[in-house]
Amino acid sequence: IAFLLSNKNSRSLIVVPTSLVYNWIHEFKKFAPDMKALAVNGSKSCRENQINNVDKYDVIITTYNLLKRDIGMYENVSFDYCLLDEAQYIKNPHSQNAESVKRINARTRFAITGTPVENSVMELWSIFDFIMPGYLYDEKRFSVRYYKKLKEEAVVIEDLKRLVKPFILRRRKKDVMEELPDKIERTLMVTMGDEQRKAYGVYAEHAVELIEKKVKQDEFKNSKIEILAYITKLRQLCLDPSIVMEDYNGGSAKMEALVELLTQSISEGHKVLVFSQFTSVLKNIGNRLELEGVDYSYLDGSVPSKDRINLVDEFNSGSSPVFLISLKAGGTGLNLTSADIVIHFDPWWNPAVEQQATDRAHRIGQRNVVEVIKLITRGTIEEKILQLQSEKEKLIDSLLDDGLSGTCGIASLTEKQVLELFT
Repeated sequence: IAFLLSNKNSRSLIVVPTSLVYNWIHEFKKFAPDMKALAVNGSKSCRENQINNVDKYDVIITTYNLLKRDIGMYENVSFDYCLLDEAQYIKNPHSQNAESVKRINARTRFAITGTPVENSVMELWSIFDFIMPGYLYDEKRFSVRYYKKLKEEAVVIEDLKRLVKPFILRRRKKDVMEELPDKIERTLMVTMGDEQRKAYGVYAEHAVELIEKKVKQDEFKNSKIEILAYITKLRQLCLDPSIVMEDYNGGSAKMEALVELLTQSISEGHKVLVFSQFTSVLKNIGNRLELEGVDYSYLDGSVPSKDRINLVDEFNSGSSPVFLISLKAGGTGLNLTSADIVIHFDPWWNPAVEQQATDRAHRIGQRNVVEVIKLITRGTIEEKILQLQSEKEKLIDSLLDDGLSGTCGIASLTEKQVLELFT
């Protein structure tokens, strides 16, 4: 916003995730009230009228989803600047998101993201293909020259680093926000009870048999969606078996550990964010908190973007001590600095996504030390996920110095790695 304000006679387009449109409008009103910023939304005819009148505005803000639908309306519009927020939304070069933003006519392009590499360096290529088409060669040549050789030849990483470094401006909080309090991270290992361990063991054994059969029949590569479904259910069994098994009454070790953590934290005057990838799990946590008499706020993808800011403001200024948040819906764009404890109820393949969620609390405006707690079920797939995070993060560390993100996509796992998840 400061940059655009310094180039006030320019015309800019900002493309953002749906949940962040009104955050951007709010921030423009706060930091650059003299700039005319417009959120392109509403019906198709309304959006068409707005786009036809872009000359009346300094900045227009749209979403990746709407841009895909409206790209034809932008073909005769020229911008001085096009900025992508959460630019990992174009990490797949063949997605409609990527193809549409690359058709925008802009003199200068910026990509803003905390996670330029999530699953492979091909995602970095896609972002560079938006910023500077052709600079990192075409997709096929880049894949042959870098992606397929990264693990074999150290010199390949150094060569790629040399190419991208001049065009990446990286700012870490510890470098630019010296006043920000510390962040303390710890992993809390939870041991399953007998019933939960039995349910998990039976299911894991069944999954291993199925995968070994697929490997023998040479069907592994074509069965990844089915295997991912088994992995997802196994992860859910670690959290709360009742969301997988209808008649299960054996309890959840993680749920008990969470309630204990929340009770203690609330009694000490803390406010807590709880993240999970599974809305069904979050709803069960909410039901349990109601039984315990604990007030809480709740946010998942079903909450309209306009209402999210109100939810955030109410939590930050209100007395509710707990905010249950879907990792996908609330992992970016929210300012929740009234909380000083962040609990990750389940681990995600990519630690950078978890870090972004943690940064809802550990950001400018935070006055307290932030404690980050990862709940991990001992002797399960969750421990393997942590191990994979660590192993695959080393590659990104070597490419982008001290580790821009983790790379743990299921699609990139070998047969051996997938089997190890279950054993």
